[in-house]
Amino acid sequence: MLEIRPNCEHCNKDLPNDSTEALICTFECTFCVDCVTDIFNQICPNCGGGFEKRPIRPLNLLEKHPPSVVRVFKPKKVN
Repeated sequence: MLEIRPNCEHCNKDLPNDSTEALICTFECTFCVDCVTDIFNQICPNCGGGFEKRPIRPLNLLEKHPPSVVRVFKPKKVN
C-alpha cells in the first residue's frame, strides 16, 4: 500500500492526500510537479526512474488507511 507521503522530498512543499501536484517514482520517492519538471527533468534523482501522478486515496478509506505523517526532506544538489 502506498504511504502517501505528506511533502516534496526536495522543496518540502506540502502534498496532502488530495494534492494533484504529487508525483512518485517506483520506489515512492515523492516530489512536487514543479521540482520534477523544472529541476529533475522527469527523472528521479534517487533511483533514475520516471515519475507518475500519485493516486488520491478515497476519503472513505482514510480512517482505516491514513496517509503517512513522516516527512522525508532530503534536498538534492542541483548542478
